[in-house]
Amino acid sequence: MDIITTLVGSSWICAVALFAVLGDAFLPFIPSGTLVILAVLNTARIDGAPLMLAAGVAMASFLGDILLLSLARRGAPSVRRRLEHRPQLAASVARVQEALDGRTTGAAAAIVVVARFVPAGRTVLDLAMGHSPSHPRKFLRWSALAALIWAAYIVTLGWLNSHWFDTAWLSLAVSCAAATTISAAVARVVRRNRRLATA
Repeated sequence: MDIITTLVGSSWICAVALFAVLGDAFLPFIPSGTLVILAVLNTARIDGAPLMLAAGVAMASFLGDILLLSLARRGAPSVRRRLEHRPQLAASVARVQEALDGRTTGAAAAIVVVARFVPAGRTVLDLAMGHSPSHPRKFLRWSALAALIWAAYIVTLGWLNSHWFDTAWLSLAVSCAAATTISAAVARVVRRNRRLATA
């Protein structure tokens, strides 16, 4: 009975986290990682819950990519307006398209996976592939892989900290700080490599 009560009490934060992961392809400022960690902390003691949550996060992440990619390929007015009114975003999309052109399968897959860990990288990547003349089938395979890797990473991060610390607020703080630090480090490496490539 306690497990059922815990599941029902935690279901709302899990639903919010999954919708956030789905939506941050369109709105990258949504703190989806923080909400997933919060959902993990609320369900970490329930047998099998972290695995189910990771599967749900991966599915929501992949579905968000499909939706934004589909809108971009169809030339949705909202997507066009977004690129027209945000030249910095349009420039980032063009850079990613250029980076993917002519890359081997392994190198392109690595770009897709790394983009998941860069702030707003997923949005830029989906828009780049949506405006690319190449068929998106390969991208979708890499996107599914990236979604699985990111889901496993963020859920494991929350789960480990839920077992290392006695208080939920400390677990949340450490998990979010670690996720932010890792994202910032990945973004710094990407920027440095881009500068070296254009030097």
